[in-house]
Amino acid sequence: MTLDLGLDPLLDAMAGADAVIRDVARRALLNNLTDQNTIAYRQDALRDALAQRDVVREIYALAGETIERERKNYFGFISRSPEIILHRSVEVMAMFAEQLRRLRGLADQHAPAFHSAGFGAFFAMLARDLDDAYFAELRAHLAQLRFKHGTLISAEPGEALKGRHYVLRRPNPGNGWLSRLLGRAPRSESFTLHPRDEAGARALSEINSRGVNLVANAAAQSNDHILSFFRMVQREMAFYVGCLALEEKLATRGQPICFPETAPAEARVLHFSEFYDVSLALATPAPVVGNDGALDGKEVIVITGANQGGKSTFLRGLGLAQMMMQAGMFVGAETFAANLCHGIETHYKREEDASMTSGKFDEELARMSDLIDRLRPGTLVLCNEAFQSTNEREGSAIARELVLAFQAHRIKIIFVTHLYDLAHSLHARGDPAMAFLRAERAADGSRSFRVVPGEPLSTSFGEDLYRRIFAAAAAAAPVA
Repeated sequence: MTLDLGLDPLLDAMAGADAVIRDVARRALLNNLTDQNTIAYRQDALRDALAQRDVVREIYALAGETIERERKNYFGFISRSPEIILHRSVEVMAMFAEQLRRLRGLADQHAPAFHSAGFGAFFAMLARDLDDAYFAELRAHLAQLRFKHGTLISAEPGEALKGRHYVLRRPNPGNGWLSRLLGRAPRSESFTLHPRDEAGARALSEINSRGVNLVANAAAQSNDHILSFFRMVQREMAFYVGCLALEEKLATRGQPICFPETAPAEARVLHFSEFYDVSLALATPAPVVGNDGALDGKEVIVITGANQGGKSTFLRGLGLAQMMMQAGMFVGAETFAANLCHGIETHYKREEDASMTSGKFDEELARMSDLIDRLRPGTLVLCNEAFQSTNEREGSAIARELVLAFQAHRIKIIFVTHLYDLAHSLHARGDPAMAFLRAERAADGSRSFRVVPGEPLSTSFGEDLYRRIFAAAAAAAPVA
């Protein structure tokens, strides 16, 4: 499907070299939303992003910077010492606190400019959970975890007088420098190790490790929790940053975009104006031709007409627009409305099996069999010149049975074909749920690359291509 619908040019435009944006955009396009309210929710958030693009990009950059800074602080991973793990966790937590404060600052500064429910909930969560009390408590915890005055650990004597139940304690409030200076510090006993007492040093280090072990693990888990939050922010913003990049590239080519209207999957809605294939627009510096269409109530759409007249491009554009709509994105058109679908399936012609394990027709049938296994009512099927690897009579008979079976099971199908017998027999049924479009061709053989309503013709005007190609070759040939 990625190849059939031209997803790679779209993903390249959205992500460039950013692997995170590419992965998020690909998942969003391939995992179609099927709830109208969810799509509207995402569309509203995207409208906000388009209006406040610098803020959205700044949030995305901040999340990515935070993740990268945490990744570079990898020293704790090469040692299992609780002290080293705790030291690293405290340093990372201090960095997280700085980044969270920056994120909260962005929320305070820009939240009033956002109006969607999605961004509203995001900024409200930041204001609620990252308040001044949170940062004050975080600073206090970090100060304690640095243990500038040593660690206070309690234990109980166990079997053979071995220590057990080691617990890290809060420092005594009267142990500060002022209390000691004034002679108010509580009485304590102490001892001093000989500088060469290596066994004693190891024993004290082991006791300290036991005491700080649980705290080190808790601090590391807290860091993981905050890191997961920043990864979530990064991936949420990645979708909108990718959409911003796509919109800017289409704008430089003078191509319109719109937020599509959605209808339930049970309905049969499809109408549009100045609709175009976004992948083609991205690959072509000049503006591409748009199409208008009113195909509401249609379950079967058959597209025929002149070779190289824009049929396959039109089909690809419809599939891409459906995916973009169900990802909550804008589409390439001035207006666009369609019903949702429970999945998109494609059946395009392929090159012959290079391994010669099967013929081209066998391969087509095998792919169609796999496709049918995945179908359910409400699916959209896009067929491009299917079953043309056999003779017209057999190809038309197979395709006709499939089209009628799909229609009977409420599966919407758009079929580009040169099989006149197929298209003519379906047209002759006079079914109002079927629509027939044709690639437009002028009397002089030129193509407008528009697809318009029209009954199937018995020719695809291959002679036009023959004359154009061979006449040009003859004109270029040297005179003997």
